[in-house]
Amino acid sequence: MLLRMRIAILAAFSAVAFLAVAAVPPKKAHVVGLGAWRQVAYSRVGDPAGAGPEETTLKTRALLVDGRVSEWTTGEAHDITTRSFVVRRALSINDSLPTDKPAAKPAEHWVWQRGPWLLVDKLTGHVTALKLPDYDPGVSQVAWFRDYAAYCGVTATGKSLYAVVAQVGVRKPVLAKKLSAFDAETAAWPVCGQPEWQREPLKITFHPAGREAASFDLVGGSARLVEDGDDSEP
Repeated sequence: MLLRMRIAILAAFSAVAFLAVAAVPPKKAHVVGLGAWRQVAYSRVGDPAGAGPEETTLKTRALLVDGRVSEWTTGEAHDITTRSFVVRRALSINDSLPTDKPAAKPAEHWVWQRGPWLLVDKLTGHVTALKLPDYDPGVSQVAWFRDYAAYCGVTATGKSLYAVVAQVGVRKPVLAKKLSAFDAETAAWPVCGQPEWQREPLKITFHPAGREAASFDLVGGSARLVEDGDDSEP
């Protein structure tokens, strides 16, 4: 009799648990994509550190989440996994002065600037700004491989140029080696050419302007990116 009661109680709890799970609505699938390219006015007047000496336009496109503009981006996107990718943000900055009177404001008082890199989750629509170590929007040209970002970085003092390899999801850089002293006022543009990756053995080569290329061997590791839901309990 006691055994039958225990079985009945267990069956009742199982039924309640099943109904509770069944009652939870499935997560809504989001539609994430990049819109069509468009040209916007761009120069060192609006972006002193990021624009090249002869640049007059910047190619931008919208990051769309469920048909709505979430951010503006520039440059090519890079897929890290089947559901996550990175793309560089383009910022539209209000350039009007507090002393500008409404009647005296120019027709265009918004300027465009190159911004940080964004991590986008296509499943959840979540967008995160990546904090890459020693990343400088005006200097760092990022070359992506897997979840690694390679670029020339500038220290917080602004006096040293470093070869940096950062991994998404890891605070400490995988590589941080000084390339040279740095002076923003006299530095050539671009400060560094695009870094070059080699898969096997894993190697990265940096091309600082006016100096010999610098290559570094890396010890590859597993991806450290945690996507939404990876660290949740079933």
